[in-house]
Amino acid sequence: MRRTALTAVAAFLAGGIATGAVLSYAQPAPPPAAGPMADHAAGPMGVPPHPWMHWMHHRMEGGPAHGMRAFALVFREKDRDLTAADVQKIAEAFLLWNGNHTWKVIDTAPTTDGQIGFSLATANGSIVAKFTMDPHTAHLTRVG
Repeated sequence: MRRTALTAVAAFLAGGIATGAVLSYAQPAPPPAAGPMADHAAGPMGVPPHPWMHWMHHRMEGGPAHGMRAFALVFREKDRDLTAADVQKIAEAFLLWNGNHTWKVIDTAPTTDGQIGFSLATANGSIVAKFTMDPHTAHLTRVG
């Protein structure tokens, strides 16, 4: 009985050591982080930061929106000096950027308060929403 128990304990211990060795070999350490967040790759006690940390850090630095680095050569003017045709193109580009090929931009015209108004409509012409855009700052406001 004693010999059987000793054999079982030895087999259990050997199996645990072998399993630990296999698991430690199967999980190689990840490569060191690179890029703007390399110095923030691990937080306190080696815990990785929140998944949004890179985005928040980038926004606090005043960087462009995620994915817009390809347009880094385009200078942003203080006064955009937008026309009704420019606003129409911007709204159409927004729809396309988000994969909407069926809605249309209609009723694009200057308003009495100096804004440029437009509406988004479905393919059959029913209005979904109305917006105004400031021609100087391109600030968008939903009005209906």
